[in-house]
Amino acid sequence: MQFRVPQFIDVEDKLFGPLTFRQFLYLLGCSAIAFVIYSFIPFKFIGILFAIPVFAFGLALAFVQINNKPFLFTLEAAFNYYIKDRLYIWKKVPKKGVLKKEEEIVEEQSGAFLPKLSESKLKELSWGLDVYDSNTNSPL
Repeated sequence: MQFRVPQFIDVEDKLFGPLTFRQFLYLLGCSAIAFVIYSFIPFKFIGILFAIPVFAFGLALAFVQINNKPFLFTLEAAFNYYIKDRLYIWKKVPKKGVLKKEEEIVEEQSGAFLPKLSESKLKELSWGLDVYDSNTNSPL
């Protein structure tokens, strides 16, 4: 039995001409707020000056996309950035006492200093290739 797999599930449906329901609500809401501002301010020129940014904000919410994401996501990220605490960890200083203890333990065990090879498997393999001769399988 074959089933039809839905395509384009991330594209919103166009309900009001070329506008999606969300775009229509953004434009309707910001237009209503701009109209209220324009009608309640007695000087019409000042009312227009206050209504234009509100309507422009509605246009940005409806049509602007940054990195293929709606403008609302960018506003949310900016709001969270300014409100939440930030933790800066790039100035982290390693603890010197712990490193000295590990070096002393390695020197005491082997009598000579051997580098600790636990950072990655690739470094261990390259160190092993540098130390051992591949033809004789003995240390150089």
